[in-house]
Amino acid sequence: MPAIRVAVVDDHQLVRIGLRQIIEAQADFVWAGEAKTGREALTLLRTAPCDVLLLDLSLPDMSGLDVLRQIKSHHESVATLVLSAYPESQYGLNVLRAGASGFVSKSADDGELCRAIRAAMRGGRYVSPELAEMLVSGLQGAPGEPRHSVLSEREFQIFCKLAEGRSVSEIAAGLFLSVKTVSTYRTRILEKMGMKTNADMTYYAIKNNLLQ
Repeated sequence: MPAIRVAVVDDHQLVRIGLRQIIEAQADFVWAGEAKTGREALTLLRTAPCDVLLLDLSLPDMSGLDVLRQIKSHHESVATLVLSAYPESQYGLNVLRAGASGFVSKSADDGELCRAIRAAMRGGRYVSPELAEMLVSGLQGAPGEPRHSVLSEREFQIFCKLAEGRSVSEIAAGLFLSVKTVSTYRTRILEKMGMKTNADMTYYAIKNNLLQ
């Protein structure tokens, strides 16, 4: 079997160095490159063959969720594992909905990371026991689930941007949608989450560690 080509997108140099050491220590992995921003990641995928991409959610130029959406649109053969310090209970379901092959916490050990990479390469989804339990209990707002679990992947993407303080017109331009469409999403998000204002969204996002 050919070696699994693994690339890393993370804005912290020490994280990239550490991940490269883990990858190069595995006989069935090979280092495919690195990027520190979302735009660099998309350039890397156009120029370097890659089987599995380790993607941080928090990048300096764009949201990891936005990067993931573009990868699924333009580099469908690449399996993307989200590697993040953000709580799995808050982001896990949404990154799976967005097309990720799994969510791995930065607190995981190297063995778990390697298992996740191999699972993604086989075309599977890697989920931790905690996330698996959330999936079994149902994706749509089961008891104990965070309120934002009722949002679709696109709704969650727009929710995060609104919570950051971005205007409807800014979001529309960034996502190539009409202002009317984004306004409709905003109304639907407020209804689903039982909120009235953007300030409610921002408060909720801060309280639940959703702002990047």
